Amino acid sequence: MPRFSLRWRVALAMGLGSVLLTSAVAVAIWNLTSGYMLRQREQSAVRQAEVNVRLVDAALSSGSDGLTGLLTGLTTGPDSTVLLFHDRQVLTSGRQVDARVLPHGLVDLGRRGTPAAQRLVVDGIPVLAVTLPIESTDGAYVELAPLVQLDRTFRFLSALLVAVTVVSGLLGVALGSWAGRRALRPLTELTEAASRIAGGDLRARLPTQTDPDLTSLATTFNATAEALEQRVRRDARFAGDVSHELRSPLTTMVNAAEVLRRRRVEVPGTAGKALDLLTSEVDRFARMVVDLLEISRADQQAEDPTLETIDLTSLVANVVAARPDGPVPVDAGSPPPQVLGDRRRLDRAVDNLLDNAERHAGGVVRVGVRSHGGKARIEVDDAGPGVPPELRDRIFDRFDRGARAGRRGADTGSGLGLALVAQHVQRHGGTVRVEDRPGGGARFVVELPEAER
Repeated sequence: MPRFSLRWRVALAMGLGSVLLTSAVAVAIWNLTSGYMLRQREQSAVRQAEVNVRLVDAALSSGSDGLTGLLTGLTTGPDSTVLLFHDRQVLTSGRQVDARVLPHGLVDLGRRGTPAAQRLVVDGIPVLAVTLPIESTDGAYVELAPLVQLDRTFRFLSALLVAVTVVSGLLGVALGSWAGRRALRPLTELTEAASRIAGGDLRARLPTQTDPDLTSLATTFNATAEALEQRVRRDARFAGDVSHELRSPLTTMVNAAEVLRRRRVEVPGTAGKALDLLTSEVDRFARMVVDLLEISRADQQAEDPTLETIDLTSLVANVVAARPDGPVPVDAGSPPPQVLGDRRRLDRAVDNLLDNAERHAGGVVRVGVRSHGGKARIEVDDAGPGVPPELRDRIFDRFDRGARAGRRGADTGSGLGLALVAQHVQRHGGTVRVEDRPGGGARFVVELPEAER
């Protein structure tokens, strides 16, 4: 069963509380109002019937012949009825009603000298039946006072109270949703700020809070983020400083290694093999220092200074053509995707993917560029054995080797090339991942937001 979010739980709780409170008030109003109106109507009908029965009693006592006319004059409207039970006869005036539909007990109470009143529905019309004894005879006087107007009033009042209860519940839900959104806004801002920091934006901060209950949260979070930013920047500066310090001796080592490489034929046997190992390690060390400088520069740079609309197909084609490893097929889709970004960083990201395939996976098999689901997509297929699922996230970590050693070639690299790819792609709001290539091998996929055309 799906669980509602906290905001909706607050809204539903407030809506339910509003319905319960309004229902209790509505029930109280209904009981008080309907009871009062009904009592007033009953008292009015009983008083009128008492006056009328005295007139009828006087007419019966005097033996007047105008009894029928008197009964006709006692009716107060087209829906009212007067019944006189006298000498085993029933005289009716007003709306004609069959006397047999009246409860026998009600009529018997009047015959025995006991006044009574009862609400009934006679021929579809709600009425109040008032029974009064006739003192001069053993008969009974019954008057049916219509309750049509009172019934309409009760129906309107009940519909109004139900509508008010429903509207109150909806307003309670709306108020709860608004209150929940307002109450959870600091948590939403906290989540967004934490997501930005996790995405590499170390300058993300929570806005200043005026609520004293939230001030400490914002202050603590911002202090933590500030400390994290300073530490990352110190580490980046340290790596950059170390790399800069290494450039001078490294340049000397690279030049010396190049001289030794040109005279390799003069160094036979074991010494020659040692020379090959030395020159390859110097080359790898040089690549590592260059990558480290690039990463430290990217860590210290807050944002991209120059963004331009780039034809991604042309950029990838130029990077592929500039590589010394020979031609690689570029599968370009139409129309060519365009992205908004830093050309230098995207060049470096594509070049590192190609370099990773050449050095660690037997070479590049295919490079694809196309639009896919509103994203600009770059695919680099290699000829290697593929990347195990448990390593597909780790290979983008800095200095990661793990179980890759021995699986993707003897030269496992420093772990900086793919980390630099992930960092550059992330700065462009994109993602990079590894998939299985159809037919074997690995497929590195970069997805970037397409620029508006």
